[in-house]
Amino acid sequence: MKRKKQGPNDHKEEAMRRYETIVIVRPGAGDTEFSAVSDKVTGTIEGFNGSIVRTDRWGLKKLAYPIKKETQGDFLYVEYAGLPDGVKEMERLIRIDDRVLKFMTVKTQDVFTPDAPKTEDAEELEATPALTDEASE
Repeated sequence: MKRKKQGPNDHKEEAMRRYETIVIVRPGAGDTEFSAVSDKVTGTIEGFNGSIVRTDRWGLKKLAYPIKKETQGDFLYVEYAGLPDGVKEMERLIRIDDRVLKFMTVKTQDVFTPDAPKTEDAEELEATPALTDEASE
């Protein structure tokens, strides 16, 4: 019995989850190649009905150890909400891209609610006014 492959719109009703992905791109790739990798990541997530929360370019950084004979890497940070199928497809596309040295995806929330802030952000916002009040006295 053959199993039908699922496309971007053929998914079961699942709750969206929140993820963070860090991608290390080859330093010699240039801005256009870096933008192409960034567009591939964000486009795949949005193609699977996900939403991008934040995208950051951390810039060129020295690596702790050589990866594929490179000692530096250009870092891309993407925070997003999506379905597991979209994450799996995005990782598959990154894995076969020669411009990418390494990547890592971490699930930060099991159920994503767009209106609720992250728990860490809420704690930081509550702690910040207390610090400023003590400093002014």
